Amino acid sequence: MRKLKVGMIGGGGGFFGKVHHRAISLDATREVVAGALHQDPAMCTRFADEWGVVGYPDYKAMIEDWKSGKLELDYVTIVTPNFLHAEQAMACLDAGLPVMCEKPLCYTVQEAADLKALARRRKNILFALSHTYTGHPMMMLARELIKQGRIGDIRKVETYYNQGWLATLLEKEGNQQASWRTNPKMSGISGCGGDIGTHALINALWTTGLGLKRVSARLTALPGRALDDDFNVIGILSNDATLVLTATQIAIGHKNDTGFRIYGSKGSIEWAQEQSEELHVLDGATRVTYYQNILPAEAPCVLGTYGRIPGGHHEDFLEALANLHTSLERKIRVHKDEKDVAPSYDHPGIEEGVLGMKFVKAAVESSKKKGAWTAL
Repeated sequence: MRKLKVGMIGGGGGFFGKVHHRAISLDATREVVAGALHQDPAMCTRFADEWGVVGYPDYKAMIEDWKSGKLELDYVTIVTPNFLHAEQAMACLDAGLPVMCEKPLCYTVQEAADLKALARRRKNILFALSHTYTGHPMMMLARELIKQGRIGDIRKVETYYNQGWLATLLEKEGNQQASWRTNPKMSGISGCGGDIGTHALINALWTTGLGLKRVSARLTALPGRALDDDFNVIGILSNDATLVLTATQIAIGHKNDTGFRIYGSKGSIEWAQEQSEELHVLDGATRVTYYQNILPAEAPCVLGTYGRIPGGHHEDFLEALANLHTSLERKIRVHKDEKDVAPSYDHPGIEEGVLGMKFVKAAVESSKKKGAWTAL
């Protein structure tokens, strides 16, 4: 099997570029071959040398070499601050390159609408949104069990993401990640909401298949910080069920504590990312725990193709992100008319990205109006 060739935009100066690099390489069916890894051309060269890839001073030069046939690429991964996503993703789609883009989708709702319109015009060019946690097989299993009616009609969803890393003003100490994530010019209208509130949203909506009608929100920030670092939302789902969403980056002692509790008319489902290999299904007095790579009979066969090692061995965050790349890879191979390609799972894309941007905008507007109900 020929390895897919991947280009990367950004990622050289932050930790998550290396995370994507490892996830791309995990299955030995994909490899990063080129990148415009930093906005500073000198840093681009340095990181390209460190990674052993072809380096470019900017992403446009990389795309031009691909268009002229000087560079072989199958897709591009975008790992840059939010305000750069739309321009870079549009350039790739316009050129005909499939994209895996970090979340949130972009900087504004208007950019999201423009990107969605371009994706519709270039409907044969694949676009994936990097909501890593949806790559966990147990989160995928939760989605499938809910589709099958295992817990009945959804009545309430609680979803959360608790971190503590911004409990002090790290941006004042020169922390690179804190500096751009708390800067409205780079991050957008919301800090915590755009960064991890969108993950909590996908926990709820992607897993249940429901939409969101309106929200009431309270966003707060530490003194001296321009963007929210504590993000709290009550919402009305498309079936009139209640959404309770909390995301915070000032919860001292918490690392990446995200998950959900979904309550239905027949039972409940619970999942926590920090114990990602377990999915709990509660039915009256019964509590059933499913374990990764030991899937129940009702699990679709495709889920079994997203595990790599026997049960009892840990598979976690890198594998989850690798699963998103696997889904995109499989779709690309089908587009190339390759034979015997395993089915791909339906992970988030443009639609979820646009929804996330609308959600953040509505929450910010609601909070400014002291929690007034605000439609998406």
